[in-house]
Amino acid sequence: MSVESPASILVDGRPSGELPLRHIWNECIGAGRANEALRADWQRHFQEAVTVLGARYVRFHGVFHDDMFVYRASDGGGFGPPTPLAEPVYTFAYVDKVFDAILDAGARPFVELGFMPRELATQTETLFWWKAHCSPPKDMGAWVALVTATIEHWIDRYGIDEVRTWPFEVWNEPNLVPHFWTGTRTEYFELYEATVLAVKAIDSQLRVGGPSSSVFVPDARYDGEYHDRSVETATAEAPDPEALPWKPVWIHEFIAYCAERDLPIDFLSTHLYPTDFAFDTQGVGRAISRQRDATRNDLRVMKQVIADSPYPQAELHITEWSTSPSSRDRMHDTVFAATYIARAFLQSHELADSISYWTFTDVFEEGGGGIGPFHGGFGFVNEQGIHKPTFHAMAMLNRLGDRIALQTEHGVITRTAADAVTAVFFNYPDSMDTRSVGTANSYAQTRRLAGEGPNRRISHSVAGLRQGDVYRVEILDQDHGDVVTAWHLMGEPLNLSRQDVADLTTIADDLDHRTLTVDSDGVLAIDISLAPWAVMSIFPAH
Repeated sequence: MSVESPASILVDGRPSGELPLRHIWNECIGAGRANEALRADWQRHFQEAVTVLGARYVRFHGVFHDDMFVYRASDGGGFGPPTPLAEPVYTFAYVDKVFDAILDAGARPFVELGFMPRELATQTETLFWWKAHCSPPKDMGAWVALVTATIEHWIDRYGIDEVRTWPFEVWNEPNLVPHFWTGTRTEYFELYEATVLAVKAIDSQLRVGGPSSSVFVPDARYDGEYHDRSVETATAEAPDPEALPWKPVWIHEFIAYCAERDLPIDFLSTHLYPTDFAFDTQGVGRAISRQRDATRNDLRVMKQVIADSPYPQAELHITEWSTSPSSRDRMHDTVFAATYIARAFLQSHELADSISYWTFTDVFEEGGGGIGPFHGGFGFVNEQGIHKPTFHAMAMLNRLGDRIALQTEHGVITRTAADAVTAVFFNYPDSMDTRSVGTANSYAQTRRLAGEGPNRRISHSVAGLRQGDVYRVEILDQDHGDVVTAWHLMGEPLNLSRQDVADLTTIADDLDHRTLTVDSDGVLAIDISLAPWAVMSIFPAH
């Protein structure tokens, strides 16, 4: 039987669609800081993220942090005091190793320009275990010279055509004063102005954007020059926070500042964790988990803001996203998180140019190394490289084609360039209604979701395929690939033996595997019951 033409493929008796599917989930992925990328395990995990998950770019903090040794104002004294240099010099040996590794793996850097070297910082050791310096520079000219020298070095090393493919994002979450930024909003805008002009002076085709602000909020806490905690009370005390008017942070103000000064914005960037933390009048904080569609709703707002702005052609990059912004949230290790992110990504594929999952590995040291092998780290893999359920969900999404044959509330069937089909379906339980998966401080707390239901029947037919072709079915659920439960049943050991790692690796990858065969009429019949929280991939066996 000959291969049918694309137009002859029918899904449930109707011609398949031709809408494009943008793979926003693997356009960029996040990582902790530049120095961690020097580690062999980080590089192994990243190579797998590129090869199996399809990662194209990676973004991380700290390219200018002290542990990368780029900005050198002294010779480094060792046992004796350092000797100041007559003029600062720039050394790129560590940065070169990181960027070489990224490019050699088959991906590219999404460059976050930050943080401030100690010698240039107005305040030091403001954030994280690794003591980032998140402040305005003592001398804006010295900052501009640093940025200019760095980008010119990259052009010399990798070529202008390559570097033109790298987005350059100015800083990270500067609205979070005094953590990621110790200055005012205007001082950040001035940093962006100086930086974008410096980058464009090197080459006008280099892409620059910002403001890399943090999550949507429903109040005026970020409307002024500094974070005003006093206005958070209504959010903290609201009986239904989702009914409040959630809005982006610094986006309108950033656009207005740049438009007034005729500054370029090649892309807008922000972060969309579906959470918030607000303080009441007594200073008591309230953790808020927004409803399950918060990401899609926020993206629609952002798309409209850009369309109505003086920069309607600007790209939209969500440079951090996850179920929560905590690297100690045990929900990240679970099947529940895998189902949530598969659903959110498929809901949002047409609303952004990229959504960067934070992060691809648990080799991540903002709070120091994690305590135990499953400590709620962001990663798709844990520190030992064991695949979490989110890894498998991302691998399933990566198999999808680039044309949508059918999309439902519960998944998508796509067509590949070879006129085969691939699909991802999931069971985000009906009993959850509009709730998100939320957060958890322990494995036991995650189990509140284990009894949600019911099962979901996935039933579709795809006609016009080649008789006899075999399709693989791979299912992740609470009985297959739920490695954190296996670890819990081991007694949650903090330190794994080599045999423990081997055993957990096997369990992590032991998904439910089945096959389907295209019948003599060229029809692939799909009729599978998915347990609550299951994620299923269907793809050609060859």
